[in-house]
Amino acid sequence: MNYKQRIKTLLAVILCLGVILSFTGCSSSASSTKSTAKDASDLSNTLVYAGENTDTINPVVTGQSELVSIIFSGLMKYDASGKPIEDLAKSYTYDEKSLTYTFNLRPGVLWQDGKPFTAEDVVYTYKELTTDKTLASTLLDDYKDIASVKAKDELTVEITLAQYNAAMLNYFTIGIIPKHLLEGQDLTTAPFNQNPVGTGRYKFVKWDKSGGTVEVVRNEKYYAKVPNIEKIVYKTVAVESTKATMLQSGEADLAWLNAKYAKNFQGKPGFKNYDFTTADYRAVSMDFRSKFWIQNKDSIGVLNDAIDKEAVVKSVLTGEGGPAYSPMQLNAFGGNKAADIYPYDLDKFAQEMTKLGWTKGSDGIYARNGQKFHFKIQVRDYEEERVDIANVVSKQLKDAGVEMEIVLVTKFDWKAGYDGFLAGYAAEFDPDGAYKQFITDGSANTMKYSNPVVDNLLTQARHSKDANERKSLYGQFEVAFAKEPASVLIAYLDGNYVGISGLDGPDTKRVLGHHAVGVMWNIEDWKLSKK
Repeated sequence: MNYKQRIKTLLAVILCLGVILSFTGCSSSASSTKSTAKDASDLSNTLVYAGENTDTINPVVTGQSELVSIIFSGLMKYDASGKPIEDLAKSYTYDEKSLTYTFNLRPGVLWQDGKPFTAEDVVYTYKELTTDKTLASTLLDDYKDIASVKAKDELTVEITLAQYNAAMLNYFTIGIIPKHLLEGQDLTTAPFNQNPVGTGRYKFVKWDKSGGTVEVVRNEKYYAKVPNIEKIVYKTVAVESTKATMLQSGEADLAWLNAKYAKNFQGKPGFKNYDFTTADYRAVSMDFRSKFWIQNKDSIGVLNDAIDKEAVVKSVLTGEGGPAYSPMQLNAFGGNKAADIYPYDLDKFAQEMTKLGWTKGSDGIYARNGQKFHFKIQVRDYEEERVDIANVVSKQLKDAGVEMEIVLVTKFDWKAGYDGFLAGYAAEFDPDGAYKQFITDGSANTMKYSNPVVDNLLTQARHSKDANERKSLYGQFEVAFAKEPASVLIAYLDGNYVGISGLDGPDTKRVLGHHAVGVMWNIEDWKLSKK
């Protein structure tokens, strides 16, 4: 065969292949490929959410987050009013005499890898929370009253307490994790944390670390109502201005914004504002390991008198929030006005500073025992709202004679020797949520605050069966905390979300938590229409 004949033969083969491929394009396998390509580019029923930074998706390690809440499910869940109701548990009973909860589990529930969910998974999860000495989790004090956990059969679990805990049903909302994937591993460092498998409304697909996106798809085998929205692309975004830009440019469909950015979308065509109440407050939290506060702990509370909190709310939060005086001020068990003992009053501040032995120097800064009233706090540089709050408070304190130095950091460092940080916390459900933060050596007590009166009141309230007594005890806690505070509380924030006009369903009935977490509490009812 000569060269020309070879070329003709080759062209004929290529032509035949093209004809064959054109026919196979109508076959089932080619159709599947075409459909997959379409699905990958079709975002009409994909919610793009500009969320918080995260490096772990595991409820036992990190606690609640939007991703945790939609991938995992617990024995209980919170309803619109923040009350715990059954979830993986079909029903439960509580025996007062033996302090035992018996949970009857839903039959037929599957892990998102297809394995059956059983009582052994519940036993495994709670044993990790109560017996794993290597587990690094701020949540551990929520479960310290559990004495034993056992499976009676595949669908029945008994959890017995060592002593009554009024908030225990709330803590049964934690997401259950799969025994078959995690047993024998270090939960803090397990690869599972970046490739989670739950029983919840959405199923993990992939995590693009370089692109900063986590993709989840609805769990078609979910045991309750399957969500309307097929897919969620969760973008991990640290910088607040970036979230607003993403919404404006169409790169995101929903985001929690600080009040100033959210205000810019009010009445703007193509967008909706969702304003939630939150239990999220900002405070200057003191590190009680620092030499300065070891020597000057008596002078923390008086700083409140020098801070115009109303001005902070008006300027930084554009009125979207309110002044703070208690860490459980917006809780149904809190809000004791007797704890609001620090008016903004510079004359009172000066008088109290004199009583404490502080004297103003020639530079206008107070000093005592040869030491200036100068302390240093860390603030994450990408959180504009916190930076702005810190700057306003620093200016007000400086005018009153106190130097609060601000150091901008990318990540909080608890070992670097700072005197504190610009903190955010929330106790949006049961007030016992504050127990682990303020009890001496509590699992979330990062600043090592210790107050015997606070310890006693929070412990009594945790174990009281009477709601009125609990309210009284928490009211007393608020007063005791105000007199000897762990932090200088500044303001409560509203939860300002902005979404595209084609998004329907976010329900503002729920009080949200820290960083306005909880917006997806009813995600299964949301609908999305992108034109």
